[in-house]
Amino acid sequence: MRYIIVGLGNPGEGYESTRHNAGRIILDAIRKEFSKGEFEFDKKLNALVAEAKIGKEKVALIAPETFMNNSGKAVAPLVKSKKAAEGLVVIYDDFNLPLGRMKISFNRSSGGHNGLESVIKAVKTEAFARIRIGTAPANAKGEAKTPHGDDKIEKFILGRFKDEELKALKKVSKSAAEAAEMLIKEGREKAMSLYNAA
Repeated sequence: MRYIIVGLGNPGEGYESTRHNAGRIILDAIRKEFSKGEFEFDKKLNALVAEAKIGKEKVALIAPETFMNNSGKAVAPLVKSKKAAEGLVVIYDDFNLPLGRMKISFNRSSGGHNGLESVIKAVKTEAFARIRIGTAPANAKGEAKTPHGDDKIEKFILGRFKDEELKALKKVSKSAAEAAEMLIKEGREKAMSLYNAA
């Protein structure tokens, strides 16, 4: 099976450290962990691409260079069947999870995330793995303080991470890289049972 890990976000320097780019930030951490090469632009896919090796498996790391709501365009040429989708892992930001947390899920709806919705439409199935990266501040109970209303949500997700938030994200990136490794080496059930319990 061919494995593909996609990190969702928006291209360009203006979006680099925004919450909506958590998927791309985590993908780069995975590249540093498992790949000897840099990202290179693939004109056909309109994406940054790097080859990695996780265990014995070759893994394509893909960062679409389209804006978020067109993310699926880079994925569609690589995932042309439900069988191929079994090797797909999509990493993206989730403001319903507190910063410092992540969750692995499978075969679920987009939950309103435009980038994920684009991928689902492009590959014509929801049956693939996702690593959701929390971006929201936490309340006293450790629950996400979720923004409400379209304007507030847009302002929040396109806002930049503060320095201390980037430190928290760096810790999560280590766990996310380990989770991606387990997804590929030992399967999603094992990865979900271990990392979703944390």
